[in-house]
Amino acid sequence: MKIAVIGTGYVGLVTGTCFSESGNYVTCIDIDESKVRRLQAGEVPIYEPGLEEMVKRNTKAGRLTFTTSYADVIPDSKCIFIAVGTPMTADGSANLDSIWKVAESLAPLLAEDAVVIIKSTVPVGTNRKLAEMLKSLTGREVDVASNPEFLKEGAAIDDFSKPDRVVVGVSRPEVSEVLHELYKPFLRTEHPFLSMELESAEMTKYVANCMLATKISFINEMANLCERVGADINQVRRGIGHDQRIGFSFLFPGVGYGGSCFPKDVSALISVAHDREMEPSILNAVDQVNTAQKRVLFDKINRYFEGDLAGKTVAIWGLAFKPKTDDIREAPALVLIDLLLEAGVSNIKVHDPVAMENVKAEYGDKLSYLDHHYDTLDGADVLVIVTEWNEFRHADFDYIRHKLTQPVIFDGRNLYEPSKLKAKGIKYFGIGLSSEKNLD
Repeated sequence: MKIAVIGTGYVGLVTGTCFSESGNYVTCIDIDESKVRRLQAGEVPIYEPGLEEMVKRNTKAGRLTFTTSYADVIPDSKCIFIAVGTPMTADGSANLDSIWKVAESLAPLLAEDAVVIIKSTVPVGTNRKLAEMLKSLTGREVDVASNPEFLKEGAAIDDFSKPDRVVVGVSRPEVSEVLHELYKPFLRTEHPFLSMELESAEMTKYVANCMLATKISFINEMANLCERVGADINQVRRGIGHDQRIGFSFLFPGVGYGGSCFPKDVSALISVAHDREMEPSILNAVDQVNTAQKRVLFDKINRYFEGDLAGKTVAIWGLAFKPKTDDIREAPALVLIDLLLEAGVSNIKVHDPVAMENVKAEYGDKLSYLDHHYDTLDGADVLVIVTEWNEFRHADFDYIRHKLTQPVIFDGRNLYEPSKLKAKGIKYFGIGLSSEKNLD
C-alpha cells in the first residue's frame, strides 16, 4: 500500500517508519525543508531508541522517502495520515490551524478512493469538520477516519509494533476494512482492532491520557500526605498495587508529569467540557495537583537551606521529562531550574544523557553543562535527581559524599533506599517518605 504521512514530528516519523518496516511504501511530507534534507540524509532530529536505525534501513530499501511536495505524493496515496501538531493555546484548547492548512493542500490532489486519517490528537468533532471541509473543497464525499496514537516516548517502536489495541473511528465499514488490513502485521498476537464512531475514537485518546494523568496526580498527592502522617508511599504503593482493580502502572510518586501529551490533553479536555457548559472537577484537580507537584523539590531544598539559596551551587541529574527521550516540553526539571535561578542560586550544574542540547537552547550560559553526571558534583552544595535515567540508579555513594560540600541528596524519583544512604552518612530527601526518614 502507498501511504503518505504529513508531519515528521514524533508521531508522524514513528508512524511512517513503522509502516514502511512492514513492507508499505511510505512518503513523509513536511514543509520544513531543512528537516526534510536531514531526514533524507538519514539524520533523525528526535531521540527515540531504535528509530534512527529503522529510518536508515527503510530509506536504503526504498520503502521510506521524505519530501516537501504534496503534488508528488498525494495523488498516488491510498492512505494519507495527518500527524501535525495541535499545540495548546492560551485558553487551553487545541490549536487546529495546521490541520486545516493540510486539508487545503490535500483537497485538489486526492484520489477518488483515498482515505484521510487524522493521527494527531484533536478535539471531538474535528474529523467530521475535516470531512465537511474536504467535501466543500472537492465537491464529493471523502473518507475521513480517526486513528489516535498511544505511543510512549522512549518505547514508541514497541508500542507501534506490538500495540495493546488499535483504535479507529470511521463513518463507513469499508474504511475500517482498509485500516484493518494495514494494521494486520501488528496484530498477530490477537490484540484487538477496535472500530467505532469518529467521536468515540477522538474521545478515547483524551480519556486514556487523562486517566493516566489522574493516576499520577493521585499518587503524588497521597505521597505528600504520607510525609505528613509519617507513612512511606513506597510501602503504600505496594499495598494498593496488588489490588487487581488498581494495579501498579503509573503509581510511582515523583515531581509531576510533563511532555507533549498529558499537560496538553488534560487542558484540551477541560476546554472541551467548558465548551459544553460542564465543569470538569476531577480534571481541574489533576492539573492543579500536577502544577503544584513540580515545585515540591524546590520547596524541600529551600526549607533545608532555611530560605537562603543565594550563592549556592546545585547539581541536577536528569532534565528530560522522562527517561529515554530528549523531550523537555513541560519538564519538571525546567520548573526547578527557574525557581532556583529566581532564588539566587549562583551555579546550576546539569547533566542528562540526551537532553542537554535542548536545555542549552533554552538557557544558554545560565547553566553549566557537564558530560558526565559525576562531574556535576564538584563544588556542589546539594545533588538533585529529577529524571530516573538507569545510569543514576546504582550510584557510588561514597564518591558522592566525598564530592559534595554537604552530604545531601534530594531525589524526585525515589531511586534509592533511605537506610542505605543513612548508613553512608548522606541526608536523603525523597517523595512521600516518612517524616522520620526525611528529617534524619
